[in-house]
Amino acid sequence: MEFYRGYVTGNLMLDLALLAWLAAQVLKVLLHYAFQGKSDFSLLLKSGGMPSSHSAFVCALAVSVGILYGWSGPLFALAAGMAVVVMYDACNVRWSTGEQAKALNELLSGMEQIPPQLRGRRLKEALGHTPFQVFMGALLGIAVGCLALLQR
Repeated sequence: MEFYRGYVTGNLMLDLALLAWLAAQVLKVLLHYAFQGKSDFSLLLKSGGMPSSHSAFVCALAVSVGILYGWSGPLFALAAGMAVVVMYDACNVRWSTGEQAKALNELLSGMEQIPPQLRGRRLKEALGHTPFQVFMGALLGIAVGCLALLQR
């Protein structure tokens, strides 16, 4: 990594992972505008949606580690294992939690006698991702992680 100047963190792999996360968040805003016809810059800091920024982050990290340190080494195994866990969680655990939040919000909105501390509150529903959103985030992360080839 002799040519790398350390733009953000001083660590190429971490910088590429952050770049992938940022690209995914910006894509969420652009896709929302393309399909809804309105800008929503709050999406830059929100989880959930298309593409998965979590998947983009961990895949960029894993791919850049693999390129720079080898695909059969322990560093890649660790990064790839973490990526699988994060993507599984985004697709299953966090998605299910979001679906439960939708059901609870619907139940609470129909209750006449609701505790005062719950009035007007809604649980966050967009927590996880569909498998397609995770897959697209992973592809984005892989593409960004391949920028590590420029340092070889």
